Amino acid sequence: MNLQFSHHSGLQGPARFGFTEAVTELFAANPVPGGTRAGRVVRVDRNLVLVADHAGQAQLPYPRTGPIPATGDWVWLGSNPVGDPAIVGVLPRRSELSRKRAFEASSEAQVLGANMDVVGVVVPVDRPLTHNRLERTLVAAWDSGATPLVVITKADLAEVADDVVGQVMLQAAGVDVVTTSAEQGDGLDDLLAHLPPGGTIVLLGPSGAGKSTLINALVGFEAQETGAVRAGDGKGRHTTTSRELVPLPGGSVLMDTPGVRGFGLFDAGDGMDEMFGDLEEVFTRCRFTDCAHGREPGCAVQAALAEGALDERRWASYLKMQREVAALARRHDAAARRAYQREWHQKVVVASRSQRAAERLSHDHPRRGKDNGKGHGKGSGRAT
Repeated sequence: MNLQFSHHSGLQGPARFGFTEAVTELFAANPVPGGTRAGRVVRVDRNLVLVADHAGQAQLPYPRTGPIPATGDWVWLGSNPVGDPAIVGVLPRRSELSRKRAFEASSEAQVLGANMDVVGVVVPVDRPLTHNRLERTLVAAWDSGATPLVVITKADLAEVADDVVGQVMLQAAGVDVVTTSAEQGDGLDDLLAHLPPGGTIVLLGPSGAGKSTLINALVGFEAQETGAVRAGDGKGRHTTTSRELVPLPGGSVLMDTPGVRGFGLFDAGDGMDEMFGDLEEVFTRCRFTDCAHGREPGCAVQAALAEGALDERRWASYLKMQREVAALARRHDAAARRAYQREWHQKVVVASRSQRAAERLSHDHPRRGKDNGKGHGKGSGRAT
């Protein structure tokens, strides 16, 4: 199927990077003055943006106005005032994977990728399962607007693969789990079957999780460098240093990302509801609607913990992430208040300056008029 041309408008776009009829309709619904070609951001570097269109790829400057592009964004391409190729518009995102920036004091989001259909959370079987990491990554995946998918890797390296899969399926209730062995080529078709035609999947996981090996198996050649994993702690060096789109033979697109050590949550209310929906059901059984789930009588949460129906580790993980999201909201609100106060203060300063200028002007004009009147008044014809 040729996806390069739209029968609606003749708009051309990069078929190898997921340009489908649905994307054509997105461009048609979001026209931009000067936009003549459809492009997709393949990689964002420090000073330039690598963009693919129907003819190939080119590095272009950041757009002069509007949002900063992220890997996976669909963009309008045109020309700048001197006639050079340029990004003239960024289209609205149908999904966005974000996390809180690495430094704790920040309340800003770091966009890891845009317009994904599936977020694959990579879990290797050759190291202990980190439940909290899995949960918070799945929360972010749900919150992105894409569909989460757990991807078990290195299934051929450990005899405990079945145990790990069982733990993951219990931990990630409601999320599909696929088991892969890149070395043996197992599970690859099952993984790709979760993608729509021309769809995009992003893989998330720690360094050494086997993402690069899996990508090479999916692409069919050595698209990514692979690195050794230390036997002592299961950690690997970062073999991927930037987020980049990689076309797959079947027409789908893979977004590779550097190893993610931590996943600070950002505005993850919807994701928390999806990941911890079972807890929301428990909350409805509490005697009081405003139960804090501590020592209140009739607390269903405490009863479930005492009976073993609710895992204490899962409850602690939920509370930790709730505190993190609440603290981020407070910092964000504080930052918004400070920005508002600065803006209001600036307005007051400008208004005060304008008022003082007006007062000086009104004071100076009558004085000049009075002085001028002396030359034409009563004493002007007095003999000297």
